[in-house]
Amino acid sequence: MDFLINLLVSAGILMLLAYLMPQVHIKSFWTALWVAFLIGILNATLGLLIRFPLNLVTLFFLQFVVKLVVTAIIIKVVDALIKNFEVKGFWPALVIAIALAVASTLIERNDEEYDSAEYQNALVQPTQPSMIG
Repeated sequence: MDFLINLLVSAGILMLLAYLMPQVHIKSFWTALWVAFLIGILNATLGLLIRFPLNLVTLFFLQFVVKLVVTAIIIKVVDALIKNFEVKGFWPALVIAIALAVASTLIERNDEEYDSAEYQNALVQPTQPSMIG
């Protein structure tokens, strides 16, 4: 379920950025879903293989920056693969990578909040009405 939510949010962000940025073009929401799926799959496979040696070179100090740059490169690769998706330049791809990273972080944080014991206990145990009289 988390994967589906992340995929839908990522596609929505891609559509929003295509609307806001003249350098980004996406034909339809279905194209955005396909692009979001490919970015996720390539980031989990190819991105991991590219990030690991770069993180070793930087001694893992620039891990977040390396991840953003590699994601931007993957976005450009997806741009080359998908006919109805176009990103003109590296900087717009980097902006997309930043937006996707922020959204993913917010989704994860929200998911962790709902999984917490405090939240689960609040659902199970209803609060007692106060007896102020």
